[in-house]
Amino acid sequence: MKLKIPFYYHILLFLALSLTFYLWDIGVNNKDLKFVFSSRYFMFSTSFVLSVFVVYLLNFYTFCAWFLNNKRLVFFLLSIPISLFVFAGVRYFLQEIIIFKITGIHNYAEKTREVEYYIRDNFFFGLPAITLSVISYLFWQFQETFKQNQQLLLENKKAEFQMLKAQVSPHFLFNTLNSFYSQLIVKEDEMAADVLVLSDLLRYVITETDKDEAILSKEIQFIQNYIYLQKKRFEDQLYLDFVIEGNYGAEKMLSSVLIHFIENVFKHGKLNNPEEKAIIRINKEEDFLEITTFNFIAHGENYSSTGIGYENLTKRLEYTYKGRYILEKTAENNTFKTYLRIPLNK
Repeated sequence: MKLKIPFYYHILLFLALSLTFYLWDIGVNNKDLKFVFSSRYFMFSTSFVLSVFVVYLLNFYTFCAWFLNNKRLVFFLLSIPISLFVFAGVRYFLQEIIIFKITGIHNYAEKTREVEYYIRDNFFFGLPAITLSVISYLFWQFQETFKQNQQLLLENKKAEFQMLKAQVSPHFLFNTLNSFYSQLIVKEDEMAADVLVLSDLLRYVITETDKDEAILSKEIQFIQNYIYLQKKRFEDQLYLDFVIEGNYGAEKMLSSVLIHFIENVFKHGKLNNPEEKAIIRINKEEDFLEITTFNFIAHGENYSSTGIGYENLTKRLEYTYKGRYILEKTAENNTFKTYLRIPLNK
């Protein structure tokens, strides 16, 4: 999860910390006020805070984002010495080179400026920068996760409301379809089979899609029913290669994901030209599921024309799989391709 934090938050934080540092240094070390307001004290204190700020930003935007975000704690711990070396280097450059050139005064005595001592001493002084960046990153990550959770809850409530509006007495609907099926099975076998497929499809939409997880075999059966009815609608004018590969069963996945891709092929794809076939391929591979779609674009639009469906799908995937998925889309030469790979739960 990439954090989007205004940079001025970091600046405000360090202005507050700088003021706290100055007051603490004056109070604890009983600094003379004349010395406190001298240019020498200001330059050395400011350079120290600036060194902390540089390492804070480095750690926040690189090592925390790379390792803490992906829960790679060992790699993050290994990165700490790198941050501390950077702190020592930045502080040395600011104080022992730039400020010395201006004032002719070293902050460290000659013996303590030896490499081994200087680095060891600044490893201690650099730790607050790392600690602060970790606390700040975890705080903002918690805020972002909480915000996303609230947004997803709101979207789920909206979806449930829309589902309730669309149900219109599902029991009445199913009873009616079953009645049609009973009457047709005697006279029209094929139409009766179509009604049964429609009944199964509607039942799944009403009873299963509001759940967080779905059984893979049921999701695929739902997709098969959906495509079966689409073929009826297109009659002999549907040019689509639909392939399912691999053995699947009771594995679980995020619900209503596959239909997102299938619906958009039918909604935006050009499907009535034998020279421009659409492709839908579902592949179960060990503990992963892949879906690939390809279609020529009808009327110059594609599935991301509004961006809403894709954005909501991305949020759901990120919330559920925490970066353990691959989602790609490519629009080029009047064609549109999508690819999704997600882990399956036993």
